[in-house]
Amino acid sequence: MTIGKKRGAKHLSPDKLASAFFPLSLVFLSAFLIFLSACATQSSSLSPTIKTAVYPGKTWERHASPEAAGFEAKRIQAALDYVKTLATTSLVVVYDGRILFDYGDTSELSYLASVRKSVLSMLFGKYVQRGQIRLDKTLAELNITDHGGLLPQELEATIADLLMARSGVYHPAANSGDHLAYAPPRGSKRPGTYYLYSNWDFNALGTIFEQETGLNIYDALEKDLAIPLEMEDFRRELQRKSGDLTKSIHPAYHMWISTRDMARLGYLMLREGNWKGQQLIPRDWVKKSTSPLTRVQEMNPEFLRQGPLGYGYLWWVFDGAGARGPYKGAYTAIGALGQFITVIPKLNLVVAHKVNNQKTKETVSRDQYLKLLDLIIKAKK
Repeated sequence: MTIGKKRGAKHLSPDKLASAFFPLSLVFLSAFLIFLSACATQSSSLSPTIKTAVYPGKTWERHASPEAAGFEAKRIQAALDYVKTLATTSLVVVYDGRILFDYGDTSELSYLASVRKSVLSMLFGKYVQRGQIRLDKTLAELNITDHGGLLPQELEATIADLLMARSGVYHPAANSGDHLAYAPPRGSKRPGTYYLYSNWDFNALGTIFEQETGLNIYDALEKDLAIPLEMEDFRRELQRKSGDLTKSIHPAYHMWISTRDMARLGYLMLREGNWKGQQLIPRDWVKKSTSPLTRVQEMNPEFLRQGPLGYGYLWWVFDGAGARGPYKGAYTAIGALGQFITVIPKLNLVVAHKVNNQKTKETVSRDQYLKLLDLIIKAKK
C-alpha cells in the first residue's frame, strides 16, 4: 500500500530518516536500561530469606514432622502438653513458612482485643511512605479534639507520639483495657516525653488513619492485607467498632480474625512486609515499628520495667535482658485475655495464640504465654 505524500512536506531519504530517529531510540534505550537497573536494585535489596521464602497459598503447607524441621518431637509434645493446661482455644506455630504444629480450631473467628493496634500499625506503613500520613502532624493541625476539648499542650502531640503511646494526652478513652488509671495529671507531661499505654492514643489513631487516607479501617484491612495475604477466614461484615462514645468521640476499631490468619499477619512481618515479591508494607516501616523506641527501663507504670518488653509503633518489642539469644529482634502483638502474634526473626518463627473468652470465660496471662514461647524455642535443635 502506498501512503500519499502530504503537499508541501519534505521527503526524507532513508538515511536521513534513520539519523532523525537515532537520538530518540537512544532515549528509549537509556530509559529501558534505567528501568532494568531499578528492578535489579529492588530485587537485590530483598534479603536472601525473603527471596527464597515459602509462602502459604489458599492453605498453609505443613512440615512432615518436627524432626524434619529441625525440632525435637519430645519437646514439641511438652509444649503441647502445657498448652492443654491453659485456656488456649487455638494455636498456630509457623517455622520457615510452614506450620510446625497447631492446636484447636484455628479457623474460628474471634475477638483480637488489643492485637488490633499492631494490625493498625501495619496499615499505616504504606500511607506514611506515600506521604498521605505525615508523622509530624500535630493534633492541632489534624483538628483532633474530644469531649471538653484538649489542652493547648496536648494539641502539640504528633501522630508519631501517639504511635509510641507518648502523646501526653490523658483524656478518658471510649473503652477500657489500658493503663490510664496510672496516668499522671493532664497537662503534666509534654508530648513525646512519657510512655503510657492509653486507649485514647490508639483510638484517636484510628480516627486519624481514616481522616488522612479517606478509607474505612476495615476496608483498608480487607484491601491491603486480607486479600493479598489470601486470608482463609476473613469476613468484612464481622468487623465493627465499639466503645462508650459519651466518654470519647473516638471508638475502638475491634477486629475478628482467625488464628491461622493471624499467623499470616505475623509471617508478613517476618518477611519484612514482603509477600510473594509484593511489598505490602515498606521494609523501613517494619523495622521502625518493631524497634524499641521506648526502652524497657522507660516503660510506665514502673512494674512494666520488670518485664522483657519495650515498645515501638504499636508493637511490643523484646528489649534489654529480654532480647538475648533467639529473642534478639523479636516482637509481639498483645491483646487482653490471651491474644498474641509473636515474631522471632532469629528462628524464622511465628506464633499465633488465641483465647476465645466468650467460650472459655478464662484467660491466658502474659507470663503463661511467655513460658509457652520458651518451651517452643527450646525445642529447636
